[in-house]
Amino acid sequence: MAKKAGARKKKGPEPLSRGLTPRQVATGSPPAAIEKLAAAVVADGGSVIGTYRDPLGGHWQLLVGLPIDKVQPTPFQRDLSDSHLERLARSLDKLDRFLDPIVAVRRDDGTYWTSNGNHRRAAVAALGGRSITALLVPDAAMAYEILALNIEKAHNVREKSLEAIRMARDLAALDPAPERQYADLFEEPSFLTLGACYEKRGRFAGGAYQPVLKRIEAFLAAKLPSALDTRDGRARALLELDDAVNAAVSALKERGFESPYLKAFVVARINPLRFQRGKTAEFDATIEKMTAAALEFDASKVKSEQLARTGGPAAE
Repeated sequence: MAKKAGARKKKGPEPLSRGLTPRQVATGSPPAAIEKLAAAVVADGGSVIGTYRDPLGGHWQLLVGLPIDKVQPTPFQRDLSDSHLERLARSLDKLDRFLDPIVAVRRDDGTYWTSNGNHRRAAVAALGGRSITALLVPDAAMAYEILALNIEKAHNVREKSLEAIRMARDLAALDPAPERQYADLFEEPSFLTLGACYEKRGRFAGGAYQPVLKRIEAFLAAKLPSALDTRDGRARALLELDDAVNAAVSALKERGFESPYLKAFVVARINPLRFQRGKTAEFDATIEKMTAAALEFDASKVKSEQLARTGGPAAE
């Protein structure tokens, strides 16, 4: 398509226009709060390798060595992947070097949380390591924001959802502000409902429901404790729908259909918004309609070519 007449490309930042120079990163007098944090690290049995200013925003931070037994993951992040942990430990063992510091914050009890680097922490611990290097951020509240930097292993829907609901439950006790105030942290409102589902049913296939949830979910105006009650209620309704969908999938299998897309096929067939591009709807009414449709699903009317069009092979 030809470019729209008069349309201008959005101007980006000027090259070399933001942040500190290399010399500024390592110069200046750390504020009293940073000096106090450095002394606390030493008292905790760690060491301060250096203080510096973040090159992008100019914030003061520390590079430290920490006793590995004092470092733990935040309670709201994803679980460890055994296969990824094994591969990472094998690579570190072969290299015999730890070159990628974790990111951490200090807690009042002298322990440390890492929300970016838990697989690295666990790999060093599995190899018998006694200490680990970390970029220590002075603001403990940054533990929630730092999760966005965690690209060690791509998150799937389950991991994103569990991470979101765990953060929400933790924040509800610390700062029970409205749920929508934390929209940037949680990314998508559907992750909160799906996370509550995964807490109750570990093998729940949330990806099958995410397309419809994106059109019927929004961040709530209620404060987190009340919003979590709503999320738990929505999770119960979604799990009831899942039970009905699973029954429909079983009926298709009894007819001889075999495909990894059976659940996605059923969910798409009962989705009332399927042919209404861009339309949104209310959560409770939509899930209620879908549950009723799933309970009435007639597997005898499904043809193999219909399932094949969903992307997976179907055989009778």
